[in-house]
Parts: sequence; C-alpha cells; structure tokens
Amino acid sequence: MKLNTRHLLAITDLSQAEVLGLVERAAALKTGWKNGYRPRPLKDKTVALVFQKASTRTRVSFEVAAKGLGGSTIFMTDKDSQLGRSEPLKDMARVMSRYVDALVVRTFGHEVVEELAAQGSIPVVNALTDLSHPCQVMSDLLTVSERLGDVKKPVYAWLGDGNNMAHSWLEAAGVLGFELRLACPLGFMPNPAIVERARDMGARLTITGDPQEAVAGARVVSTDVWASMGQENEAQARRQAFAGYTLDVALLRRAAPGALVLHCLPAHRGEEITEEVLEGPQSVVWDQAENRLHMQKAILEALLGPEE
Repeated sequence: MKLNTRHLLAITDLSQAEVLGLVERAAALKTGWKNGYRPRPLKDKTVALVFQKASTRTRVSFEVAAKGLGGSTIFMTDKDSQLGRSEPLKDMARVMSRYVDALVVRTFGHEVVEELAAQGSIPVVNALTDLSHPCQVMSDLLTVSERLGDVKKPVYAWLGDGNNMAHSWLEAAGVLGFELRLACPLGFMPNPAIVERARDMGARLTITGDPQEAVAGARVVSTDVWASMGQENEAQARRQAFAGYTLDVALLRRAAPGALVLHCLPAHRGEEITEEVLEGPQSVVWDQAENRLHMQKAILEALLGPEE
C-alpha cells in the first residue's frame, strides 16, 4: 500500500484506512517472512537513521527492516550529524535529501522532525520524540490485532506518565474511535491539546488519576517506565508520584479476563510492572517487541516502495 502522506510524524498523519492497512500489511509481511517470502521494494534505496537518543529495539528493528526489504542503512548519532551542531536543520534536510531516500529520526523536540519534513524532499519517520512515538503504538496495534482481531473494539487502558506513548495512544484512539482510559497522577497528565483533538476526532476517553478505574474491565492494559530517557534525575520524585500505579497481579485482576498486557520496554521490574505480570501468561510483550520489525517494514514499504 501507498500512503497519502509523505511523512509519518504522528498517527494522526494517517487515515483510519491507512492505520488498518498498515496493520494488515505488517501481519502479511510477518507471515510471509516466516514462510520464506522475501520482497525487495527498497532495492537501491538508502535510509538514514539519525538518532539523538540511544536505542536498542528502534534502531535494530529499523535497520533489519530496511535491509530485509532490500535497502541499505546509514546510522548517525548527533555527534555524526548536524543535530548536535549549529547548522540549521533546514540545511541538513536539503543536503540529506540529495544523499538518501528517507530519514528515520529519534530525537527530543518534536519540532525537529517537523522542520526536517517541511524543509526536505524525502520522507521523514518519527522514531520517537518527546511528544509522540507513532511507530511503537502502530506495532502495538499489530500485536492486539493478532490476539483479538478488530483493534477498534477493545477497551484500552494506559497507566503511568502522560508521555509520548500516551499521546500516540490518544492519537490512535482519535483515528480509530476506540475507548481509551488513561490513569496519570496530577502533574503528569497528557498534553491537553492532544486530548482535545482526540476527543474531537471521535475517541472515547476517560482521563483519571485512579489506576483501578482505568483498568476496570479493560481488554488491553499498557504501561511504560516512569522516568524516560533524559528524566533520570527525576526518578526518585517520580517513584513517589506514581505510587499505586504498579501493574501487579491485584491490579490486573480488575481488567477483563485474559486481558493483554503491553509494555514497550525497557521495563523496570518492580516499579511500573512486576516480574510476575511481565513474565506471566497475559503478557504479550515479546510479541510486541518482535512486531516492531514487521511494522517498520510496512511503514518503510508504504513510504518508499514502488507506486502501485
């Protein structure tokens, strides 16, 4: 499939049909790969991965995805690129557009990916900013689809910080119109503008400070670390603020029977999630991690593959 957008900076860049189409295509690529299917839609294409933030899953999944589709990759940290220097982003965008076929960018400020997209002439993929993490939540939807079928039907719960993951879940709820409940402590609520936009788009939202209210009857329960990269100096204060938000067996019992447990990793066992839940029968975390690879393939193919 081809996308109507040139870039993937947020899930709201996609239509409902495109979100569902990417989930379907990623599932087909996953099945095909395991059966020896080796499409090469990125033949002779080069993808630059420009990462200001360190990464394991995001970097490896994008590199393997691009190479698995017949392309090549160049990995650059901020020490290797203009993100860590004084050159204007518009200059970097125009130069890189003449060297490579796409930019996959993992950075801090969301304005970085927006400017690279606006000033360049090649697709830009948001591999994480402080505002959103669309590729992760798209992969999570693939995981839910594999287990539950229609991703629009389940009730979803989010526990923890109103961070980039929470924002991407809000955007997904807006595009797909599903029910999403977010439990966040005061001072850690999601961006009000993103909440309002998701509601305007049709998301059925509950924003609460009570994890038990959010989880009650939910079919999918997702959480994340309490202190993300760059917030390490806030770790102790955040542990105090998030007391009662640990996804343990007792809290999970309030969810629907057999509810799926998601965590985008890395996990701090004993903080936001217990070892028993993370390694338990309801956890689909390892499928979720694998699915990063297959969803990145679907995204790269949709942005860079030949016209249909």
